Amino acid sequence: MAALPPTAFRRATPADAAAVRDVTRAAYAPWVPLIGREPMPMRVDYDAAIRQHRFDLFQRGPSILALIETALRDDHLWIENVAVRPDQQGHGLGSRLLVHAETLARDAGRAELRLLTNEAFGSNIALYQRRGYVVTDRQPFMDGVTVFMTKSLK
Repeated sequence: MAALPPTAFRRATPADAAAVRDVTRAAYAPWVPLIGREPMPMRVDYDAAIRQHRFDLFQRGPSILALIETALRDDHLWIENVAVRPDQQGHGLGSRLLVHAETLARDAGRAELRLLTNEAFGSNIALYQRRGYVVTDRQPFMDGVTVFMTKSLK
């Protein structure tokens, strides 16, 4: 049996926009029936987003397995999107993406990470809490609740 190609992070380029969109749409599709609409990451113009934010792709060979979208802010690293292909979920890739974001934050001199998610996405909230994130706020949004979370690296 042939060995699998190694996995690695790489920075996305504008040429990756369609693949980023496809991975994100696939990752969030299971939530549509739960909340009755497409989650916001499914609605993004990824051609524009790749020019505005940093995207790190986690791949095996040429296949993108997962991605994380971040933006450096004055006092923290903002995590805009964490997306793992459905066939790759449950294998620790979400945690690897979050560890990668911690490295990005430290390298940029930031001691805090922040993100938000939908309150209905309980498994995502549980993952973030296992990784040390705490809920800082909850706000109504589009017939649901947005949960704001933060992690201190101090």
